[in-house]
Amino acid sequence: MMAKVIAINISHEKGKIKQSIDKGYFIEDFGLENDAHAGKWHRQVSLLGQESIDIMKQQGVQGLCSGKFAENITTEGIVLYELPIGTLLKIGETIQEVTQIGKECHSGCEISQQVGSCIMPKQGIFTKVIKGGYVYPNDEILIIGSEFDV
Repeated sequence: MMAKVIAINISHEKGKIKQSIDKGYFIEDFGLENDAHAGKWHRQVSLLGQESIDIMKQQGVQGLCSGKFAENITTEGIVLYELPIGTLLKIGETIQEVTQIGKECHSGCEISQQVGSCIMPKQGIFTKVIKGGYVYPNDEILIIGSEFDV
């Protein structure tokens, strides 16, 4: 199965569920244009696999869709959380470097409150934008190496 983008999601304010958009413009060393979480830091873009979202659906969480976990890019066909830090990904026109696996949920995490657990702390990842450009749903995701190969 080809690894691909399922959705691009954005929120203009932190703490809000992200909404899916038709395309995203990712700015080098910044993140998704107009997203509240973008900035010059190591967690510019968040990614989560549809497979992880499906696990939560199987646990009975209702109403899950892309963006509910505040991920910028929802993926399919790649086990994100097994990628080593420093992995370089070609996603659409962009090149992104994996900088962090997982994160702590904030104290008011809606998913955690509903079912007592959330997948983002273990299965979501963060990247830094090395080369900017557009990303569209159905764009292929390729592992192109590691920062250590350069």
